[in-house]
Amino acid sequence: MLFNSIEFLFIFLPITFIIYFGLNKIKLIKVASAWLVIASLIFYSYWKIDYLPLILISMIFNYSVGSTLSNENKLKINRKLVMILAIIVNIGLLAYYKYFDFIIQNINAIFKQDFNYMHIVLPLAISFFTFQQIAYIVDSYEYKTKEYDFLTYALFVTFFPQLIAGPIVHHSEMMPQFERLRNRIINNKNISIGLFLLAVGLFKKVMIADFFSVFVKATFDTVGTMTFFEAWCSSISYTLQIYFDFSGYCDMAMGVGYLFNIILPQNFNSPYKSDSIQDFWRRWHMTLSRFLKDYIYIPLGGNRKGQLITYRNLFITFLIGGLWHGANWTFVVWGALHGLAICIHRFWKNLNIKIPKIISIIITFLFVNFTWVYFRSITITGANKIIASMFGLNGFAPIIINKLRFSFENGATKLSLLLLIPSLIIVFLMKNSIEISHKLKPNWIFYTSTLLMLLISILSINKVSEFLYFQF
Repeated sequence: MLFNSIEFLFIFLPITFIIYFGLNKIKLIKVASAWLVIASLIFYSYWKIDYLPLILISMIFNYSVGSTLSNENKLKINRKLVMILAIIVNIGLLAYYKYFDFIIQNINAIFKQDFNYMHIVLPLAISFFTFQQIAYIVDSYEYKTKEYDFLTYALFVTFFPQLIAGPIVHHSEMMPQFERLRNRIINNKNISIGLFLLAVGLFKKVMIADFFSVFVKATFDTVGTMTFFEAWCSSISYTLQIYFDFSGYCDMAMGVGYLFNIILPQNFNSPYKSDSIQDFWRRWHMTLSRFLKDYIYIPLGGNRKGQLITYRNLFITFLIGGLWHGANWTFVVWGALHGLAICIHRFWKNLNIKIPKIISIIITFLFVNFTWVYFRSITITGANKIIASMFGLNGFAPIIINKLRFSFENGATKLSLLLLIPSLIIVFLMKNSIEISHKLKPNWIFYTSTLLMLLISILSINKVSEFLYFQF
């Protein structure tokens, strides 16, 4: 089920909210938790119920392992071996569903074979709930978890605002919130913040990101010979599309969490304002960066074993981060480029050479924009064609929209390009929605603007489109 669908906004969300707080009001706390788990599983299986057993088995397995590892009074076992085997099972499950056909494709290409593809459909959210539970297993091994019942654990994994596309939540920041009794009572302030974030996120998705998607699809999916201006319009359009799509999702996820008095970790913080690639990854998909740092970079040795090993660890971490996004060499290249950039940044930082902040922001944005081309492209060859055009190798074109070679009979395509400058102004000069929400004062201006954004967005939902991060 999608946040930007009528079914979610007018049926699922209000019914779930009313029943949950209704059960809490009559002191049926455990029943209310069970209802939220059931509702979350309905949300998860709305598109395809076939994979419901997968997430259930995954939860039962990881909860059992985690409980065993965190309890010092259990029978004597080789705890480290159990942890490693549990991680292998989780990674193996992810690899089977996400990378099996990719592996077959590369075996066929390298060894000139013709093995049949499995055509495995990627289960929703498997990348997110797998990483989430791996973190729980590792922390249980290190005695950083406490005893929770299975119901609380299931709620931690399945809570629907973060289930499909994150944030990748940590047990220590989520489970205590579910256990606080004051979170079981309707909080008007949280509802105000939640509705505001829900409205802003929906507006970003429906009114901005989805308009850019028309032009992006036309250029990236059928890559021809583009001129300099066409290539730059295309790349920046995707750079803005993924920004507003992902930030819109993050806003809506946090907003829905607020409605249930659950504060999800911030996952997006004006990343295009970053003045370095390191700063970018502190602002973009912040919980993924946290996971990669805590459970890959630091276990590899972090920066404790000298500069060369540090560079190796950084590069491997970002390579894994790239591959996590999808089974395609374009994601590997994207991750490798960011890994190389973070190493260069660290080397440059050690030289202690200062660059004016505005120049640093421009350089960082241009690099991110270039690498998004590989992230979005279907093939590396297609990405290289666009990059070549961005360097003017296929000629230039006048900066006049109506002289572009692409057809602009579609009004949405025209609007997507007309939105470029206003969107860039929003990205670079305005406060983000989280910053605004922290200073909200419920008054007629607040209620009117929130209602207006909701109405405009809802009335504009003529075709429901999934969020970009759903595919990961």
